[in-house]
Amino acid sequence: MHATEDYEVYAIRYATLARKASDNFIDGDPHEEGSPLDYFVWLVRSPARTFVVDTGFELRVAERRGRKMLLAPDAGLARLGVDAAEVRDVIITHLHYDHVGNFALFPNARFHLQDKEMQYATGRHMAQSIFSHAYEVEEVVGMVREVYRGRVQFYDGDAALAPGLSVHHIGGHTMGIQSVRVHTRIGWIVLASDATHLYANMEQVRPFPIVHSVGAMVEGYRRLRELADDPRWIVPGHDPLVMQRYPAAGPGLEGIAVRLDVEPRA
Repeated sequence: MHATEDYEVYAIRYATLARKASDNFIDGDPHEEGSPLDYFVWLVRSPARTFVVDTGFELRVAERRGRKMLLAPDAGLARLGVDAAEVRDVIITHLHYDHVGNFALFPNARFHLQDKEMQYATGRHMAQSIFSHAYEVEEVVGMVREVYRGRVQFYDGDAALAPGLSVHHIGGHTMGIQSVRVHTRIGWIVLASDATHLYANMEQVRPFPIVHSVGAMVEGYRRLRELADDPRWIVPGHDPLVMQRYPAAGPGLEGIAVRLDVEPRA
């Protein structure tokens, strides 16, 4: 790879869900106050290239799973000037329903995925509902079809995709989850995705209960800190605090999209 590029990075909030702390922490107290989740897709772009990180879920899946849809992910991208049909690169952090739905909206994209994630989503663990319930079988099968069409780029561990942008196998939440390291005007930031759902999962070492390996998940918290220039620049996958700590991406985007290549508020 050549000289590092600086990217703009955005989180686009497309859905939300009310939950209790006992749903979000292995040791969560069922009597604690609510601990909601937000759902995001991410946009990473420079003058030379555009990457979308994850593709969200569809309305029909939201309705069946009881999630509150706020806007379609492709509509959120459009608000930032990106046409999903024109995107050439989509990083899939893992194949859970809320990260790989809508992939058909990106007909011209390559999908970047870890070997271990496809192995996990199509292997023996999926015979057990404790592991399979966060996957949509038709989306997994659909991604297998994209493999046969030559549209999936696989990685076995860490890999640089472009100057200033790389993927890093973390594991834990699923066997093959990967996070994205991006160089920005403030330095290296990390889109953790579900390597840590909430700031508190990582900061308090209280793992999220949907997990393939607790040990790998906890080790992943250390790895995320290694990858970021500042631990404050690790962006969790589902924390509503992201929308509070970062500024709106532009006029009219309050509550919809925030810019992540800036210093977060305390």
